[in-house]
Amino acid sequence: MLLAVMLTVSGCNSSKGDPSKGDAKGQDQPAQNRGGGQVRGQGGRGAGAAPGQGLRATFPVRTIGVERMSFQREVEFSGTLLSQDQVRVSAEASGMVKDVLVELGQEVKAGQVIAQIDPREIQLALDRVESALRQTEAQLGITTHGGNPAPDDQIASVRTALANRDDARAQLVRSLELQAKGLSPKADLDTVQTRVKVTEAQYEAAVDNVRSLKASLQDRRAAYELAKKKLEDTQVRAPVSGAISDRPVQRGEIIREGTIVATIVQLNPLKLRSAVQEKNANLIKPNLAVKFSVESHPTEVFDGRIRFISPSIDQTTRTFTIEILVDNTLRKLKPGFFTKGRILTYKDDNVMAVPDEAIVMLAGVASVYIVDAKGEIRQKNIQLGEVEGKFHEVLSGLDGTEKLAASNLNQLVSGMIVGGGEGGGRGGRGGRGGNGAGGGEATQGAPAGGPGAAAPAGAGGDGNAGGERRGRGSRGGRGGQRNGERGGSIQ
Repeated sequence: MLLAVMLTVSGCNSSKGDPSKGDAKGQDQPAQNRGGGQVRGQGGRGAGAAPGQGLRATFPVRTIGVERMSFQREVEFSGTLLSQDQVRVSAEASGMVKDVLVELGQEVKAGQVIAQIDPREIQLALDRVESALRQTEAQLGITTHGGNPAPDDQIASVRTALANRDDARAQLVRSLELQAKGLSPKADLDTVQTRVKVTEAQYEAAVDNVRSLKASLQDRRAAYELAKKKLEDTQVRAPVSGAISDRPVQRGEIIREGTIVATIVQLNPLKLRSAVQEKNANLIKPNLAVKFSVESHPTEVFDGRIRFISPSIDQTTRTFTIEILVDNTLRKLKPGFFTKGRILTYKDDNVMAVPDEAIVMLAGVASVYIVDAKGEIRQKNIQLGEVEGKFHEVLSGLDGTEKLAASNLNQLVSGMIVGGGEGGGRGGRGGRGGNGAGGGEATQGAPAGGPGAAAPAGAGGDGNAGGERRGRGSRGGRGGQRNGERGGSIQ
């Protein structure tokens, strides 16, 4: 029993006194880094340092400067496309619809016949009016249709009355001479005097009748032209070019004057009506370029120009109305389309801008990594404005002289050193602090045998964030961050 106790005590002492076992166990255990990043050298020596402070990046980082460029200033809007001309075509003649020559959506040209009304009744009315006109023209001695009447004294009826008056007057002169010589009775003289008065009255009546016929001629001609127009109105024609948007009448239907036969909308050009906020009143001017899109063609951008601007502000919405002229030669746009677009107001030059690759977005907040002259990384929030291609306008946060990191942004943390990365030589014994970046792959240090030699297996450990720890070199320096004297690259 005494022998057993002595053997037990001896085994415990030999276990405590063997340093090789303890070291081996320490090497096999991976060192845990509370900072969550890479751990270099011996575990735990830098556990109290700030994340990334003084740690040199082991991966390449490309840097760029802040750009200066021009930005197009814009005013966004939404609106509705309208036809520049929309016409409701009404019938000007009454009767039965004999034929309808258009269908819904069909394009027509100005003057094209779109409906035909039965013309027989109107044709008969025209023939009657034309007959009365020809009779009047004949009475006035007009031989050609539409000719002008002759002077009054050249009309046949007037010439006849004038001749009778002159003959009566001549007979009166002879009767007076015979009466003076006592060769004619008094009764004959009275008869001749009466005949003179009658012929004079007949002459005046003939002249009045001719003048009445001339006045009647104008009326008959006007009635004839009106009857012709009524006959022409039996063909309902399109007053403007466009497309048929409605056709309410049918063949065989009896319609009255003023009945709507079709509705025509003009398709080219169209007008886009929108309301712009009053704060932009000083920016909106006629002939400014406009770009917009519609839901039916989501990948296309259409162009237009401002044509009309309302001079007053709507007091309810605090907006003013604008009308934009839009070319629609290809007929891709239709009246009634809802649009979203922007008005190109002016260009702003010398604006700070950074590309997408240099920006980190987190929870809607934009930031960049600034690289100072010593190569130290510093993260800074910025405020973004307009977008021009891949560049974003910087409203605040930068002064334009900074150098920004543009690659491997997800591996960078404030305080990290970039630009150089040359190390090596003797050993890769870890530095005092662990990386706080997390996830970046660290490389193993070189053993004492020389630069670049591979470290023994099991020398590295995993940090809490998954980064590999640098292995223990045999004779590594205390600061793994320093540049090596022999110029070997850290891998």
